Amino acid sequence: MSRLTGDQLKKLAAVGSQYPAPAGEVLFLAGDASYDFFVVLEGIAEIIDRLGTSEQRLVASYGHAEFLGEIGMLTGERSRFAGIMKRPGRLLRVPLQQIQTIVAQDSDLSEHVLRTFLARRANLLRRGAGITLIGSRYDERCRVLLHSFSLSRMAVEWLDLEDRPEAEVLLRRLKVSLTDLPVILIPGRPLMRNPQPADIAAEFGESPHAVGDQEMCDLLVVGGGPGGLAAAVYGASEGLRTALIDEHAFGGQAATSSRIENYLGFPAGLPGAELAARGAIQAAKFGVQLHRNTRAAAFTSENGIHTVTCDDGRAFSAHDVIIATGANHRRLAVPGIEAWESNGVYYSATVVEATYSRGRPVAVIGGANSAGQAALFLARTSDPVYLIVRGDNLERSMSHYLIDAIAADPKVQVRAQTEVVGISADSEVTGLDVVDWTSQQRSALTVSAVFVFIGATPCTEWLDEQLAMDPDGFLLTGQDVALPPGHRMPLPFETSLPGVFCVGDVRSGSVKRVATAVGEASAAVRLIFERRRVDGAEVL
Repeated sequence: MSRLTGDQLKKLAAVGSQYPAPAGEVLFLAGDASYDFFVVLEGIAEIIDRLGTSEQRLVASYGHAEFLGEIGMLTGERSRFAGIMKRPGRLLRVPLQQIQTIVAQDSDLSEHVLRTFLARRANLLRRGAGITLIGSRYDERCRVLLHSFSLSRMAVEWLDLEDRPEAEVLLRRLKVSLTDLPVILIPGRPLMRNPQPADIAAEFGESPHAVGDQEMCDLLVVGGGPGGLAAAVYGASEGLRTALIDEHAFGGQAATSSRIENYLGFPAGLPGAELAARGAIQAAKFGVQLHRNTRAAAFTSENGIHTVTCDDGRAFSAHDVIIATGANHRRLAVPGIEAWESNGVYYSATVVEATYSRGRPVAVIGGANSAGQAALFLARTSDPVYLIVRGDNLERSMSHYLIDAIAADPKVQVRAQTEVVGISADSEVTGLDVVDWTSQQRSALTVSAVFVFIGATPCTEWLDEQLAMDPDGFLLTGQDVALPPGHRMPLPFETSLPGVFCVGDVRSGSVKRVATAVGEASAAVRLIFERRRVDGAEVL
């Protein structure tokens, strides 16, 4: 419920302005780089998708003491919808900068606004309102975009050429040839034909005030999961000019978790998306340069200056670097499964993927916490949920609070000592072939979607083996680094290259927990100052 209390309205009125608004007044349009925070005092305001087109539809309607907007307002995304006065009345208009300040400082308003904004984004994800993607399930470029949009928690309606006849009609109307696929239709923005990384970064990667020539910064954080966000917040709060880049949206894999139950200070649990949003807003509060949808592609170091070049051609340089790129979920080695990735086979479980299989059976593969959280989340909308585990039981790799919750949920069926060996599909995923190693019997499970959580591979390919790694590709730090005699021993969390630190899941031997990554980030920032003292570098 977005209705504000009397005290909350007074706080906003102190930093905003009231004015009469006639019916039909445009408050903001789809494609606007930013927009202000509007509260309806009298009358009715509406949010419209695809305003002025044959596909125009109502998204939401707001009345007395309700406010407009969703989480993209605070994270620097363009508006994807139009705000229009339906009935005449009065509005309270609060400048964007003022609402950002209030959210960062006023705990009461921050809690109310953030929870409302996040709930609205979740609703948009379920409805697929805003952006339209047209492409074939068999096109790898389309699957990559679907996966990226999912990780970025962006509301997308996908028109699959293989089973959506309206897709071809729309392409003919837009005069788009098959060679231009996939295409992205964004309300208020130019049509994107077969977008390249630079196109995606330009449209979705920058907040309105972040575009421009890159300056040398004191600290560059690569990876925007909990560890990266924490490093950026701690670095900027300590006076370091800090930039943060991430391949997708901020929050990493933790942001796709329906609820993090074991994070200190949140006894009722904390949705991953909320943790990510709060972290990004906090980083912006301290002046961090935030760059999302920006994938690190290459790394160089010369004379104490470290440079990360991204796949869109931009380069970021810094005196110190904290690598927090995490790890990607390992792919399931089953013949033919790649054709169904992001289209029935998923490596995350958010409201987007859950929508596709609502009311139907699904399978979750894996025995660690991420698999358990996914199974419980999916059981809210799917029945049954098969949790397929190769091991004897869940005790070896899953937290007990999750094991207890799974045992208490009748919709979740655990299949231990079971391995997936095949997948069946026609126009969509229809089932899995599994082997029960206890009985040595092979059988078929009827499922509409498969969610894979079977371990992870480190995101270190962009480093081109320039830093010391363990046999699995995770970065070595501190005393684990073997250096020739005469070289300074790396500090804790420091890699084999002075001034380059590493925290979180990408670090060899790390504990794969949100709280651990945040703690490592805090320590790494403090050690940057120690590194500069030891190496005789300038200490800010």
